[in-house]
Amino acid sequence: MSSNATDISRFIVEQTSDAIIFADREGRIRVWNAAAEALFGFPRTEAIGQSLDLIIPERLRAAHWEGFHRAVASGRTRLGGRAVITRSLNAAGATIYVEMSFALVSDERGEVVGSVAVARDATQRREEERLLRERVRMLEAESPRQPDSPARTK
Repeated sequence: MSSNATDISRFIVEQTSDAIIFADREGRIRVWNAAAEALFGFPRTEAIGQSLDLIIPERLRAAHWEGFHRAVASGRTRLGGRAVITRSLNAAGATIYVEMSFALVSDERGEVVGSVAVARDATQRREEERLLRERVRMLEAESPRQPDSPARTK
């Protein structure tokens, strides 16, 4: 078994269950692990070298690139590493929801060389939350309360 740090780092990136995508300063995909292939449906050979537009819905691209370039220039992300649920595209062209966190990657001199995203599918969770909100609205509509009256009990 190889135990050098570079090999171990590569094994971790490749074998983790979350999608890991690294894009250089220009937004070109340079790392695309097996979980990214499974989540987005694009084989690594197709994704490597492509723009991140590959997985960004067209209507979100302007905002994405504005934030991306601002982060690379400033050395800080707006979200500070917090995960967010956002829309993305898969190879079939369908919109999926992904929970994604972002970080900038800097070299030994502290210069930003790109950005890494860690993502997982949140489509089912998003749908479950939507159905729950819909159910709550229906229940509230069925049993309106009068202002300043106690909740009904059975």
